[in-house]
Amino acid sequence: MPFAKKSLTLMMLSTGGLFVSSMTFANSDLTDEQKAVTATLPTIVIEAMADGDPIKTYVDYKQANVTRNGLDKKDIPQTIDTIDVSKYKLYGANDLSVMLQGTPGVSTSYDARNDGISIRGFNADTNDIYRDGIRESGQYRRSTANVERIEILKGPASVLYGRSAGGGVINMVTKVANFDSKSSVGAYVGSYENVGGTIDINKALDDNWAVRLVGEKSDTNSFRSGIGFNQEMLSPSVTYRSDDEKLLWSTEFTYDNLNRTPDRGPSYDNLPAGVSIKTGFAGSNDNIVDETKSFRTDVKYEFAPNWNFHWALSHRESFQDFDNFFGGTWCSATGLQNDGKKCDWQGKIRQSYAWQQTTNKTLMNTFDITGLFKTGVLEHKVMFGSDWSNEKREPILGNYSSGDKAGLYYRYVNPFNTSDSSLSSGWTTLNGSRPAETSHSQTDANSLSFFLQDLISLNEKYKMMLGVRYDSYDFSTNDVRNQSKRSYSDDSLSPNIGFAWQPIESQSFYTSYSKSFSPYGGRGLLGVSTSIDPSLYDAEPQFNEQYEIGVKSDWLDGRLNTQLSVYDITKNNIRYQPDAIERPNDWEVGQQQQSQGVEFSFIGQVLDNLYVRGGYGYTDATWKSDSRTTVKEEERLNGKKLSGISENTGNLFVRYLPVEKWYGELGATYVGSYFTSDKNTTKMPDWTRLDAAVGYKDDKWGATIAVNNLTDKEYWRSNSMPGTPRNYLLRMNYYF
Repeated sequence: MPFAKKSLTLMMLSTGGLFVSSMTFANSDLTDEQKAVTATLPTIVIEAMADGDPIKTYVDYKQANVTRNGLDKKDIPQTIDTIDVSKYKLYGANDLSVMLQGTPGVSTSYDARNDGISIRGFNADTNDIYRDGIRESGQYRRSTANVERIEILKGPASVLYGRSAGGGVINMVTKVANFDSKSSVGAYVGSYENVGGTIDINKALDDNWAVRLVGEKSDTNSFRSGIGFNQEMLSPSVTYRSDDEKLLWSTEFTYDNLNRTPDRGPSYDNLPAGVSIKTGFAGSNDNIVDETKSFRTDVKYEFAPNWNFHWALSHRESFQDFDNFFGGTWCSATGLQNDGKKCDWQGKIRQSYAWQQTTNKTLMNTFDITGLFKTGVLEHKVMFGSDWSNEKREPILGNYSSGDKAGLYYRYVNPFNTSDSSLSSGWTTLNGSRPAETSHSQTDANSLSFFLQDLISLNEKYKMMLGVRYDSYDFSTNDVRNQSKRSYSDDSLSPNIGFAWQPIESQSFYTSYSKSFSPYGGRGLLGVSTSIDPSLYDAEPQFNEQYEIGVKSDWLDGRLNTQLSVYDITKNNIRYQPDAIERPNDWEVGQQQQSQGVEFSFIGQVLDNLYVRGGYGYTDATWKSDSRTTVKEEERLNGKKLSGISENTGNLFVRYLPVEKWYGELGATYVGSYFTSDKNTTKMPDWTRLDAAVGYKDDKWGATIAVNNLTDKEYWRSNSMPGTPRNYLLRMNYYF
């Protein structure tokens, strides 16, 4: 797509010209729809549906909270995907990365420590995952037990959220007390001793007060021997609304605990031929604990006709403790590794060892004001506000897999008989205690921002979106072990501009430009190094620029919704090490990455009793330039594909309702091939997984039986994790 950026620029300019030329003919009279107050929540109809409703997951939301402005999605000149979580709960999924498999433009990987999600070629784990608009930074696994839906705003979103990797933003919307949702209790049982129970009690006490309690308890094993986890989640909430419904206040608390035996076995290219993918490699003392406590209070108030005030305060604390062996390098009977290097642990997998205790804390205060007004013939739907946040991260790490401590503590495992294992000699001096820490740091990140966004209706057909955000931020790191400190402060201005042409109500064509920034190479919160050259901090922040064109459409009298988009993203000022081996503390700035692609998605009703949802994404993510001067020309990354990014992704789910209370579903998820490293030496094969389910739902009872991986296909969901073989889940719910 060498023409993409130039073409997109020309289309933006031409579209802008149409807007300007049409202003003279703008209609000064507003329609009834334009005069209406913009909603801040998706349509009540969807919200009121129970999770087991046969069509709930096949009806699109009109708005998305991730946009922060209450506007219809068709008025937003960027791609927005909304995924109802109950669709995946049907098959027993709880991980965010599993739920996003096959989503157009989204690549997922497995990491026992965090989610492993990339959007349009760029990693979202560090800065770009939110819950109810609050950044969930730091390293830990996220449960979706009390999540209503997942929203993805694709492309740079710094105008709304500040620092970002630039591929997109994920927002998880929590289930909170309301005046419409039903209550339910449920239980499920499935393959691999998967057992659990759920409660979702939502009660309107009167016209003003509602309370809700969402909870889940589960205990399950994996298809991999010796692997399993248990979960406890409890989330109470309360909501108040005034008699005139102009004031809405809600407060929610969530406690979530995941206790896991980590599954960090050998990668795809290190598992010897003949070893079953069902083999687990966890040691007897391997363990990971993820604990999260979060509190959020939220106020919405209509203080004047068409003007709304919103304020939210949130505090989140997460803790992760892991202690385990992981990975593994195979040594053949002839004393050779898979890459041809010599080894002396013949017939064994050699696993590395690490432990870590990480605390993440986020305090955020945010407010915004949205309103509608006119200047002459122009109508403005404006939002302005401010965000303040403090984020703390304290990792204490015992890393014996790399650096000067590598090789002290290994575990050797026979992959054909995992009970045949031994430890390296270094363990004998520990007497069963945990090895000493190798690093301990404390990072403190503060940010203050102000933002403004305006949707300008030039007439009934032409709209222009303008946005700008100013961020002031400072990061500081205290290296506790080495007793050294360093801080970094800067500011950034993030713009976006977009145009929409809506010739008829059901069609919205758009084009946009947006920019994101990521200070200190996107690693500010992970830690400002106390050892590298300070001049690196003075370099311009890493930033992404995106050009996008697309169309959002309604078909069949609004029953079917589609999105089609083309985009071009360039990431600039990437930090790199000219010589990571000889000069590990030297970094430079200047590399570029580029992602170009096409995405198409659809959801809705195509026949009286037939519903569909799915999409396809093509992502061409490459190293645009590699300016390192200390490596050979043939070793530079110019033109290489970005690691872990599937070129093709897609999914298709079809739900058929032959009679009123019964339904059947068949779905396919496709993940294309990708390279495991930026050097593009090993390529993972693509895969397609088929899933199916049958369900029943009446006013009181609901039941489903779902089959995941219907054909029992053997595949690898990522380089570090095989896909689950065929498995079953029976779920029953009582509604009241």
